Parts: sequence; structure tokens; C-alpha cells
Amino acid sequence: MDQAETLRNIIKQNNIAPAKPVARVITVTSGKGGVGKSNTAINLAIQLKKMGQRVIILDADFGLANIEIMFGTVPKHNLADLIYQGKNIKDIITWGPGEVGFISGGSGIANLSNLNKDHLNYIIKNLAELDAIADVIIIDTGAGISDAVLEFLVASGEIILVTTPEPTSITDSYSLLKALARHPRYSKDVSRIKVLANKVMSEEDGKNLFDKLNAVVIRYLRLPMDYLGCIPYDSMLAESVMQQKPVSLHEPKAKASIAYEKVTATLMNKEFSSNIIRRGMAAFFSHIIKNKSN
Repeated sequence: MDQAETLRNIIKQNNIAPAKPVARVITVTSGKGGVGKSNTAINLAIQLKKMGQRVIILDADFGLANIEIMFGTVPKHNLADLIYQGKNIKDIITWGPGEVGFISGGSGIANLSNLNKDHLNYIIKNLAELDAIADVIIIDTGAGISDAVLEFLVASGEIILVTTPEPTSITDSYSLLKALARHPRYSKDVSRIKVLANKVMSEEDGKNLFDKLNAVVIRYLRLPMDYLGCIPYDSMLAESVMQQKPVSLHEPKAKASIAYEKVTATLMNKEFSSNIIRRGMAAFFSHIIKNKSN
């Protein structure tokens, strides 16, 4: 019996069907590093929390640990401790500023394809509990076009692509979208892509950035995308990062904070939240593990 079949049996035996309601899983990604991806994940989470949503971030950028650095909080446990040390899901959630929880992926994510039946059983049952703990789960992926990043994207029903006006950021964003479009398991009917223009000088510049990228993507990749909005270049954001405090909490009246609030309102708007396939975290990871095994 291969791991994919084992996984299907585990879900069936434990009656792990999507809870109602299941958490909304949003995957934040970028074509290159340094464009503000992790900052976006954190500030969206804080703004969602301000709107009354229960939010947890999964730091899937293993090796860099950007979320804990920006939060100024060191987690006691990570996903590997859930898998190998018998910790439960609540044990590995660290609560950061603004009452936003986060989970450090550590090496646990990279080792998902090597789990035996008992480990699979335990992790899937625990991840199913996240749907009762959080309304929204934000996954902060690594940057670039690694297999690990693509696995998260093809499993996600909702993708936020962060890009900037820098030519290298635009070309790397296109390269990521090209790799995603050619992935054998990617479905444009399942995964909705939303583009966030970061570090722009004006709202007009943000829309122009999207229009240029979208024109090339539609012409060559035939990939539908939505424009989520833009975040202006703001020195207060850089200062907040140095202070290890999210700008939405450190300087709520800063230009970037106001922009994140606006973008979050758009994200929660019916136009952007309807017709999204909600799998919840157990099914999300089940999709990744199953496809790693095939």
C-alpha cells in the first residue's frame, strides 16, 4: 500500500470531512525574496484580526523563519514537534503581537512525504482542529520557484502574489506564474490568483504594474488573475521591521498600515471571497502529501 492510499484510508477511518465552516486558507508567495512577502502575510493577518477574524500564520519558509523575527517572538515548538515529539496542535501555536497565532514549519514540512501511517494519522487529526481555532490561515511560502513552493500553490484555493515595480521582481513573478501554469496538478478553476503591488509610489503605479504583468500573463499563459490592490513605499514600514513590530500595530496611521487595511477589506469583500474553494488545513495538507506520494 503506497502512502497516498494510506492517507485516504486515514481520512476515511477518522471521518475527517471538511468541518463547517472550514478555515479560509490563503497562500502568500513571491517570485523573489525581498519584495515584502512576509510583511504582507503579517500585516494582512493583523488587519484581519482587527476585523474580528481568528487568524493563524504558518511560516512555510523553512530555513529563514521570517515571521518569528518580524514578530520578535521565538517559538518553543514547530511542526516537526507535532510530528515527532507528540505535541498537539495547540502546543505548537505561538501567539504574537495583536493576538495573531503563528506556527513555525521548521523541517516538518520538508519531511511530510516520509511520514509513516501513525505520523500521518496524528498530523491530519491535529490539523483538522485548526478549522475550529482559526477563521483564516495564512501560509507564508518561501520565495521563488522551488518544488516546495509550487506544491503549496497547487494545493491552495487562494494565492496572493506579491510583486514590486523592480524589473527583476516582475520577471520573477512571471516565471513563477509560468511554472505554476505548467504544473500538471494546477487548476485555474480551483486556485484564484490575486496580485498585490508592493512598494509603489502611487495607486496609479500599482494598477499600471498589475496591468502590465496581467497583459503578458493573459497573452502567453492564459492565466486569470485579480488585482488585490497596492501598498505604497513607506519609510515607517522599514522602521517597524527594525523594531520587530508589524507596522499595522507600530504605526496604525502610517501610509502602509492604511493601505493594508484597505487591501484586507478588499480581500474580505464578497467579490474576492465568493466562489473560493475552502478545503481547510487537513485537506490542504492531505493534497500535498498525496501528490508527493504519487
